[in-house]
Amino acid sequence: MTDGEYILPRVQNSHNGTNHVSIIDMETATAVEKRSASETVAVARKAFNSGKTVPYEFRLQQLKNLKRFMEENGKEICNTLYADFRKPQQECYVLEIDFMIAKADHIIKNLKSWMKPEKPDKPLINFFDNLRIYSDPLGVVLVLGAWNYPLNLTLGPVLGAIAAGNCCIIKPSDVSVHTSQFFFDNLPRYIDKECYPVVLGGIPETTDLLKERFDYIFYTGSTQVGKIVHKAAAKHLTPCTLELGGKSPTFIDSTADIAMATKRILWGKFSNCGQTCVAPDYLLCTQEVQEKFLQHAEKYIKEAFGSNIKQSKDLARIINERSFIRICNLLRNQKIAFGGNVDAQELYISPTILVDVKPDDDIMKEEIFGPVLPIVIVKDAQEAVNLINSKEKPLAMYVFTKNQKIKDLFLTKTSSGGVCINDTMMHLAVEYLPFGGVGNSGMGSYHGKKTFDTFVHKKSVLLRTFNPINEKTQEMRYPPYSEKHTKLLRMAFNIFNRHVSVKRFLTYSLVFGLGVAVTVGGFFVKKHFDDKK
Repeated sequence: MTDGEYILPRVQNSHNGTNHVSIIDMETATAVEKRSASETVAVARKAFNSGKTVPYEFRLQQLKNLKRFMEENGKEICNTLYADFRKPQQECYVLEIDFMIAKADHIIKNLKSWMKPEKPDKPLINFFDNLRIYSDPLGVVLVLGAWNYPLNLTLGPVLGAIAAGNCCIIKPSDVSVHTSQFFFDNLPRYIDKECYPVVLGGIPETTDLLKERFDYIFYTGSTQVGKIVHKAAAKHLTPCTLELGGKSPTFIDSTADIAMATKRILWGKFSNCGQTCVAPDYLLCTQEVQEKFLQHAEKYIKEAFGSNIKQSKDLARIINERSFIRICNLLRNQKIAFGGNVDAQELYISPTILVDVKPDDDIMKEEIFGPVLPIVIVKDAQEAVNLINSKEKPLAMYVFTKNQKIKDLFLTKTSSGGVCINDTMMHLAVEYLPFGGVGNSGMGSYHGKKTFDTFVHKKSVLLRTFNPINEKTQEMRYPPYSEKHTKLLRMAFNIFNRHVSVKRFLTYSLVFGLGVAVTVGGFFVKKHFDDKK
């Protein structure tokens, strides 16, 4: 590998295990696009430099067009997701299409206010000045999408890039081949194809893209590939957001509503057949709680998927043979309490619960990313915290309890990308909460306004005038210096720059003025009545 090359690990991404990167031959894809990675970036750079992406009206129209793409193609998107891994229609709409339309609505509604320069508080020394923070577009950005939620995890960041006024190279995953092809064929009919080109391809095409200079890179996927992306970004000092994953732990104690907790945990675990970066990866509980959990789990799984789970339309399939084999290998030598049925031909793994799992078992060493839930017995919450802290920091953590001290223990003594108390995955749906990882589970965050802020540079601006009073108050900064001036300048700096802001000064002045007015007014009222007597 020569300097500057970043080779991505090869994966199998078809149901029959053959290696390919698209449902069309890559030569055909190249012929359709007729642009190399460098040419694609150059066209986008020229478009950005023209200034066309900056006006509010352009951004708004592109956002509305992208929203219309999701509204008008709901059925077709569901079909491509089903073709990729039999994603149930409800999950297509609720977790992908409608979820993204709601994101678009939120950004469209707030875009104008987000674009306005911010007016921060200022120190008293800048009383006559104006302070502003401008949200400048970064330039040409790259979004590398993920296959498990192709719409959400590809176009979610793109919404932010458009709203922030950037040009954006859209690179959907080569694993969810049908959905990626649909993006390639149809997105250019809705959004500007020079500003927001879609690039298909696998390892060679992504590697070529990563050689180019971008102003920001947003990647969603595995930690392994995230390190490669980060290395590529470092060559050009390109900032990036890495939305990765990890083993998201779940703790449940005896105070929780076990029946409700079980339903919420297993819904989070088995949605998208467990192929969710924030799915509950493993369960920590006492032996007593485990017995109750298993009773409710068996009942819930039968209610959710019927007596013949394989025939259920509500359970997706594993994305490809490589992932299927990996998950099956993790099941070896494990004690299965429920499930464990597999079918290689259909890439089917039934909802599975494991017991007697030890913290150092193979299944506890990597993110499962499938419908398998190991249960690890702990004696109490503190032991659970210790086990969590012995591993890499997770993307999400779930705690089921009614005990406030237990909630506080996990919130203050552990570190994770996010926490959801008494539910799973639902914190992602709150647009006012930033979503992102920490440590091995990623860097940076997005959702809501944070998606906009991710793709802008916060430019600080100090606007000064030629006010003679302002100049007189700061005359001591000029030479010739003297010891007296130095002492006075340091004193003034400490008082007026560090400790007293204009807002605080005006508030104190108002309170003081009201106090004086009330006191003086009270004095004259008292004097008036005294004179009458």
